[in-house]
Amino acid sequence: MAIKVAVIGAGSVGFTRRLMRDILAVPQLSDTQFAFTDISRANLDLVTKLCRKDIRTNKLPAKISSTTQRRRALRNADYVICCVRVGGLEAFRHDIEIPLRYGVDQCVGDTLCAGGIMYGQRTIPEILAFARDVRDVAKPGALFLNYANPMAMNTWAGLDDGQLNMVGLCHGIEHGWTQIAEVLGATTRDDVNITCAGINHQTWYTRIVHRGREISGTELLTAFENHPVFSKTEKVRIDVLRRFGYYSTESNGHLSEYLPWYRKRPRQIRRWIDLSQWSAGETGGYLRVSTERRHWFETDFPRWIEADDPPIGPDDRSDERGSYIIEALETGKTYRGFFNVRNNDVISNLPKDAIVEAPGYVDAHGIHVPPVGDLPLACAATCMASINVQRMATQAATTGDPLLLKQAMLHDPLVGAVCDPPEIWQMVDELLIAQAAWLPQYGSEIPRARNRLEHGPLVKTKQWAGAARRPSQPLAKIRKTVPPPVPRSRDQ
Repeated sequence: MAIKVAVIGAGSVGFTRRLMRDILAVPQLSDTQFAFTDISRANLDLVTKLCRKDIRTNKLPAKISSTTQRRRALRNADYVICCVRVGGLEAFRHDIEIPLRYGVDQCVGDTLCAGGIMYGQRTIPEILAFARDVRDVAKPGALFLNYANPMAMNTWAGLDDGQLNMVGLCHGIEHGWTQIAEVLGATTRDDVNITCAGINHQTWYTRIVHRGREISGTELLTAFENHPVFSKTEKVRIDVLRRFGYYSTESNGHLSEYLPWYRKRPRQIRRWIDLSQWSAGETGGYLRVSTERRHWFETDFPRWIEADDPPIGPDDRSDERGSYIIEALETGKTYRGFFNVRNNDVISNLPKDAIVEAPGYVDAHGIHVPPVGDLPLACAATCMASINVQRMATQAATTGDPLLLKQAMLHDPLVGAVCDPPEIWQMVDELLIAQAAWLPQYGSEIPRARNRLEHGPLVKTKQWAGAARRPSQPLAKIRKTVPPPVPRSRDQ
């Protein structure tokens, strides 16, 4: 009998299409029943049309249903994939622009910092609503595969309060792994064996072996410093490698948000970033790129629906873990990867209740994440700072406690390095008011916040574009530099 895979937030054209094609690349899963759901009927229709075209062109027995009624999509689902962005680009813009007025300069703002904390406040209530529906209408024990950020907070809430059978998935480890292989002169990434663990977006390559030889931190540092591109675009990561002895999984821009030493002084930010790539640290870089790509999608969709797409098959399969997990559970074929799960002593010097990202394997019996031991102390300390913020922010989101939310902001490494308490309290009030439509748990607090801002006294803010802002690119340039959302194989 065919399995049913429900996708919440299916209006994400590139991601949903990629996941569907990956699943259908497995012969045993070619008859999968997909149920797409999204709050945007327009986006949902566009994605569904593209995906049905893929199925028709490849003459596969798979079927797609499409609905804005989430419970209908979830009914009798074996697997639920979550890839939502609650509040869309409008809320994302608030996440970046309001903190900027207080001096908080973010590149991504989807995991920690002011933006990531607010993203969690919007997303966690929805995760809990999804959980209620999954428990009510999906198959018992349905596996919830979460791709939505902030990964750790969402997974924490989904496990604790949502009682979901849930695992969080992210592809950041593969990107850094590929970089390491390149600087070491490896032919492919598979020539390099790694041990990698930590928390999502703060994971550390604690052991690297190339051709049977263990690579020291000093050797890796020299290799990165001598690389013609990474030496310019990964200055923060290279400096952390120099001072910690270990390379981080996260992009230069992301990592700089978690370590305030690189992003708290406007005059010094440009020293650590490069504007050739948004992920190298550009102010609001991910917001700019996301906005451009949404416009690109809406404008160029008619061209894509007419284009000839590559056939679905093993050579077209990406590294995204979702399809491999489903394949392993359904066929018994073992898959090794990295998963966001409850710690429970997987990493022995991080809290048991925290959500960690660690290596494991999947087979017909489930997802297994064995212990990896201690993280190096500096790496663990960096993770601990974030875990404390994640715990407070998650509880704030589930309870609607405005004081706990402000305390989470106060303890965030970058926000706390830039702002004093009165600034943080006022900034949170501004964010609550701007995002009220997506924050039902703060319904009683938002009028109080509005009253405080109307009657003062207020701290002064400034209109500031950020330390390293780039203008939006014209559509013609985007077309030249970014491939359409037709999936590419792992080898491309």
